[in-house]
Amino acid sequence: MTTSGNLQPSRSDNEVTLKTTAAGKLLDIIVLDHIIFSYTGYYSFADEGKI
Repeated sequence: MTTSGNLQPSRSDNEVTLKTTAAGKLLDIIVLDHIIFSYTGYYSFADEGKI
């Protein structure tokens, strides 16, 4: 995926994270993090307590 440079997660980012973690639970797979990278830094869903 690409990013606009904005490190705040979009609605789509949040939806992907929720769907991925839900699918992981069905398959007994633990999703550790979802990270958004840009040239200025990163956003970690795990660091923010959203996973």
